[in-house]
Amino acid sequence: MNTTPQAGPSIESPVDEGTPGTPAPAQEGELGGALGGAVVQTIGPTIERGPSHWAAVDTRVEAACAQACRTIAPAWPLDRAIAVNPHWERIGRTVRQVAARMAVLGDIQVFPSRESLLRAWQQGRITEIDLQQALAHNTDAQSLHISPADWVNALAQPQRLPRLPLLIDMLDDDPQGRSRLSWRQAITHQLSQTCAAYFDDHQADWQPQRDGGLYAFWRDTIAHDHGIGVLMGLPDIARGIEVLPSTRAQAERWALQRLGLPEEAWADYLESVLLTVNGWASWCAYLAWDARLQGREDQHLRDLLAIRLAWGAILLECRDDQAAQQAFAAVQVAWERSQDLLKEAESRLLVDEVWQSALETGYQRELARRLRSVAPATAGVDDQASAAPHIEVQAAFCIDVRSEPLRRAIESAWPAVQTLGFAGFFGLPIRYTPLGTDLQRPQLPGLLAPALDVTERIAFSEADFGPTGHPLQSAAMRQRQHRLAWTHQWKAGTRWPTAAFSSVEAIGPAYLTRLVRLLRPSSRTRQSLDGEGLAARYRPVCRPALSGLDLDTKLSLAHRVLRAMSLGPPAGPVAPLVLLVGHGSQSANNAQSAALDCGACCGQSGDVNARALARLLNDPDVQAGLRARGVPLPAEVAFVAALHNTTTDEIEGFDLDLLPPRARERWGRLQPVLAQAGDQVRRERAASLDINPTLPAPALLDRMRRRANDVAQLRPEWGLTGNAAFVIAPRSRSLGARLDGRVFLHDYDARQDADGSVLELLMTAPMLVTHWINWQYHASTCDPQRLGSGNKLLHNVVGGRIGVFEGNGGDLRIGLARQSLHDGIQWRHQALRLTVVIDAPSTAIERVVQQHQVVHQLVNNEWLHLWRFAPDGRFQRYLRGAWTFIAD
Repeated sequence: MNTTPQAGPSIESPVDEGTPGTPAPAQEGELGGALGGAVVQTIGPTIERGPSHWAAVDTRVEAACAQACRTIAPAWPLDRAIAVNPHWERIGRTVRQVAARMAVLGDIQVFPSRESLLRAWQQGRITEIDLQQALAHNTDAQSLHISPADWVNALAQPQRLPRLPLLIDMLDDDPQGRSRLSWRQAITHQLSQTCAAYFDDHQADWQPQRDGGLYAFWRDTIAHDHGIGVLMGLPDIARGIEVLPSTRAQAERWALQRLGLPEEAWADYLESVLLTVNGWASWCAYLAWDARLQGREDQHLRDLLAIRLAWGAILLECRDDQAAQQAFAAVQVAWERSQDLLKEAESRLLVDEVWQSALETGYQRELARRLRSVAPATAGVDDQASAAPHIEVQAAFCIDVRSEPLRRAIESAWPAVQTLGFAGFFGLPIRYTPLGTDLQRPQLPGLLAPALDVTERIAFSEADFGPTGHPLQSAAMRQRQHRLAWTHQWKAGTRWPTAAFSSVEAIGPAYLTRLVRLLRPSSRTRQSLDGEGLAARYRPVCRPALSGLDLDTKLSLAHRVLRAMSLGPPAGPVAPLVLLVGHGSQSANNAQSAALDCGACCGQSGDVNARALARLLNDPDVQAGLRARGVPLPAEVAFVAALHNTTTDEIEGFDLDLLPPRARERWGRLQPVLAQAGDQVRRERAASLDINPTLPAPALLDRMRRRANDVAQLRPEWGLTGNAAFVIAPRSRSLGARLDGRVFLHDYDARQDADGSVLELLMTAPMLVTHWINWQYHASTCDPQRLGSGNKLLHNVVGGRIGVFEGNGGDLRIGLARQSLHDGIQWRHQALRLTVVIDAPSTAIERVVQQHQVVHQLVNNEWLHLWRFAPDGRFQRYLRGAWTFIAD
């Protein structure tokens, strides 16, 4: 790289971009020389080898395949959708290194586009000060010794990065698909349809035979697929299919040997192969992740790799002309240069890294200003607590960014309410079983495995939570099972082509009424699917509760949760009424609705966790035990479970009939406050949803509800769009600051955490979850084609719950739909890495970073920014093992 002070070329020299899937043009004597020279390698040389040789080869093949599979992050199913960083398994490298690999191996963009960054510069969202600070933190950029003006010139240059080809691209004589599907497209389509059939457990009535695994299923399918040869323009493809090995392991070795690549490139080539079917690879990675949580192993990702790899060898069998010989040689030559091309791409991406940091610096400067304005250095936590009014109600909300505006509105409406931030699963690692079903649904972060069970009880009073339960419980279970069975049969009938018309005749006006409601959305409130099949009289009294725990276990669990919530001294007394507010979204006809629910609850609403915890904390024996352990609970304390509807900003309470009279009275006094706060937040959000914010309160709420019930609505809400920061600190550090619904807020009081165990928990669980959310939005914005799920209008559900196709095929789509990020005119999400701001001693933070490899990688490889509140009111940033003060 040239270090002479010049314009753009000193930062990145020009190179032809070429087309995706083909290598960047090489200089004379390199790739081009190899293609035109006298030495052309033959395809697939056959040499006799002994058993020891093949055993050694198998070991190396196994290592390369395992390494490639470890690079794929999981994608959860639709009914448990949680946000995931698609680069999660690559965080051991720096962001720029990963960006280089994704570009060279998969034509995937990791940084924001240069067009969007240049626009931010021209609009003043990135200032010269931001650029200078970004350069000051980047040692590679400093080594160039060039002016900021040169960096601006470089940003205006198109991004040109080298690409490494796969064999199928080089063999294809019509890669642009002018007369047929390109081979890449045809193979992806065939493999995707195969996977859809194989993994479908919910949608199809007839299920295929899966005993032999995915590879065996595909091998049998392809042998009977007479259309694939037509799609690919290969009438003799059966010749290649006939030589397919019978097992996955044999296929891996066979295909790699046929390719003849240098062994040092095997793992990278295999990763590149998997990126061509990244959606299905991510699904298989989820199956492996879930299996590991249960102490099992899952090999579907290896099967998928073997299938996709075998396709290249099949095509070699079908093409033995001179053009194929040259293509084969070109792939070998290109991959011999793979490490050089990766380093070249990393060097060229320095421009993008610097400007990404500059964009983030601009946001961070404004965040720091807002936090400093409400928490001056001279005011300690104790001083603020003593100056606060008497607290009558405490409300613990999920840390979700959508809670921040509502918390701020409630506090401004009634200062006697203290809000807290806590992970939405409320510290309960549970699996939930609805009444009368065998379903076991996880209600905790995807990083964890369930350890506790929550079951439902029919309870009209506290006495019904005893071992015998209510006498009507068995009757309710039988009735629900009967109703669910009948509903399943009716829905099965509607899947036949003429069912919609025959069902109207058979069912009559009731079905027509339903159709009318679809055409004219109602203004009804949120209806939980957990009540499906229950008679109306049972729904209010069907209550979730922890099961199978003795009193000591309950006490330990309750004490741990209260401590993690920072409820009680020294943070302050516990209020007589404590709300536990989970959250959930409301939408209709939305395959990705779970992505709008609680990520900490594995894509579910948080009411189950909140109700189970409230039931635990309201238990008289538990309260007596907590007081004996030194937790000063008021005599009349009551915990109330509630749900924040993030689409309409209403708050619904649960199990209110079980509360004592004084608690019900306090709940009643709180209702006008919640109504006023909800109206305030709806007015803040209305313009972004093309709704008139000046409508009267009842009309505005009605409009929001109808929008939520509209089956044609592509964007019921904006979800977590705009998320950019995570503050782990007492509420006093952010109280009154307008953070625009962009900041996750988790309460933490270092005075209650002498051993640092709570901080360790927060930095290894909620911080990772918020990082996943942040990077899913980041990736879906930076590369919506490969890391987003495309146009929601075109979505078709795969396998009932697996994921979506955009249209009727192609790869399984992962990430967020375009409508969740873009309003039709501009992107609503700004691709910023998460800024984590912690109020804790520097030594305590460093200890967590040093003791946990994942946290160390996230911080030191700059997947997120780590800040702390300094004692003098300023902020410090932790990078490369040292704290530095943030410039004002």
